[in-house]
Amino acid sequence: MNIKKVGILTGGGDCPGLNSVIYGIMLKAYDAGVQCVGILKGWKGFIENKTILLNIADHDDLHTEGGTLLYTSRTNPFKGATSKEEKAKELTNQFKALGIDALIAIGGDDTLGVADYMYKHANAKIVGCPKTIDNDLAGTHYTFGFWSAVQLASNAMDNLTSTARSHQRVFVVEVMGRDAGFLTMYSGISAGADIILIPETPFDFEKDVVDVLKKRVNAGYTYHIIATSEGAYPNFKSLERDFKTLSKETISKLPKDTFGNPLLAKLNISQIIVDELNLRDDLKQEFEKNDVEFECRSVVLGHTMRAGTPNSFDRILGLRFGLAAMKMVLEGNFGNMVSLQGNKIKTVPLSEGVKKKYITAENDKMELRDLLVKIRYLSKQK
Repeated sequence: MNIKKVGILTGGGDCPGLNSVIYGIMLKAYDAGVQCVGILKGWKGFIENKTILLNIADHDDLHTEGGTLLYTSRTNPFKGATSKEEKAKELTNQFKALGIDALIAIGGDDTLGVADYMYKHANAKIVGCPKTIDNDLAGTHYTFGFWSAVQLASNAMDNLTSTARSHQRVFVVEVMGRDAGFLTMYSGISAGADIILIPETPFDFEKDVVDVLKKRVNAGYTYHIIATSEGAYPNFKSLERDFKTLSKETISKLPKDTFGNPLLAKLNISQIIVDELNLRDDLKQEFEKNDVEFECRSVVLGHTMRAGTPNSFDRILGLRFGLAAMKMVLEGNFGNMVSLQGNKIKTVPLSEGVKKKYITAENDKMELRDLLVKIRYLSKQK
C-alpha cells in the first residue's frame, strides 16, 4: 500500500485523550515515513480544505494534553443532500484536494457514520477511531476519555457531599449522557450516590425518588445526593401522574442538533427534579418531622466533564488506538474501526462499531445501584 500522506480529523464533542490518539498516529507514521495532515474542525474543515501539516518534533508529549489540537465541530456533511450515496462519492473526491491518500476519522456514531458511508459507497480509504465520552459505542468495551470523565464526576459528587452534609441538602447532580447512562452509573456508584437515574430505565418519580428520600430521612439520613443522566426521563405513567413542570409536549419540542438528536441538556432534568421536589409538601413534612432541613439544589456538571488532561488509562488507550489505526492504514485495512476488547486492541467493521450500546438489565452495575439505594436505609431502620 503506497501511502504517503494520511489525514486526521476529530469530530463531535471534545474529550480527554483526543490528543493521545493523534500522537499515537504520528509516532507510527513518522516511523513508517508517512506524513500526517491535520484536518481542522472535523468534517467542516474536510469540506472547506482547512489543514495543517503535523510535524511530530513540534508536539512532544502531546498525549498528556487534554482536548484536540485539530479543533472539532458537529458538522453533518450529509445535511441537505438529496442522495447520501452521491454525497459520499463527492466527499471521497475531496481526498485529492486535501492531498491525502487515506483518512483516520476520530469520532462517535455521527462522525464515524459518515466515514462508514464513504467507505461503503465510494470505497474511501478510511479507518475509524471510536470517540465518545458516553462510552455508548457497541464496537468497543471502553472509549478513551470515559474514565477521566467518570473520575471527574465522582470527585465532584464527593466534594458536594461535604456541602450537602453541612447544610442538610438534597443535591441533584446532572451528569452527561444523552442516550446511555454509563457515566452516571459508574460515577454515581463510585461516589456512593443515594439515587441514580439513567436513560435505560425510565424512572418513577414517586417510587424511585420521593419514597426513597422519605425512607432515608426516616432512617436518620440528613443529606442526599441524586445522580441523574442528562437524558434520564420519567416513565409515561409517572410523567402523567407526578409532574407539574414537565409534559410530553415539552420533551417533543426540544431543539435538535445537526444530526437530528434532541438536545436533552436543554431540558435541564436536574432542575426539573428540584422544582418537583420543592412542590411536594408531604416530603417537606417528612423532613420537618425528623428535624432535617429541606433544601434542594441542582448542579449541572456539563462541559466540565470534558475538561482537563486525560488520566493515565485514557492516555495509554488513546496512544494504543492511534498506533493501531495507523497500522491499519499501512496494511490497507480500510472500512474498519479500532476497538478495545478486554485488554487487547482489535478491529471491527465501521458499520458494526458505530452502533449504539446501552446498560442492559442483567448488568451487575444495575444490581449494585439498586442495592446501594435499598440496603443503606434498610440497614439503619430502627
